[in-house]
Amino acid sequence: MSAVEQYARAHIVTDSADGHRAVPAILHYDPEADPQAMRIDLPGGHAWTFERRLVEEGLLAPVTDGDVRVWPCGRVQVVVEFHSREGVEVVQFDSVVLLRFLRRTYAAPPVPH
Repeated sequence: MSAVEQYARAHIVTDSADGHRAVPAILHYDPEADPQAMRIDLPGGHAWTFERRLVEEGLLAPVTDGDVRVWPCGRVQVVVEFHSREGVEVVQFDSVVLLRFLRRTYAAPPVPH
């Protein structure tokens, strides 16, 4: 099975005057590399790989695993927060975008062993 990629628009959440800056993002799932993981690629070479179950659980309630936190923000958005030595990156997505991506990854046939 080939990898699943989905282009999305995300909002980088900052304390600056522009508040939420829209940026392109790529949601990536490669079952051959790791059937449990997904990756979010953001501009500037920022890429975060983590368990996709965090997004699934984070659509409904706050969840944290290591350096990644995911939680619903209102009824139609989800926030993904990444912690690193360089600081914290907070990204907001429309829930429907992440839900569509998850459906595509779970519909993919399992990787043969």
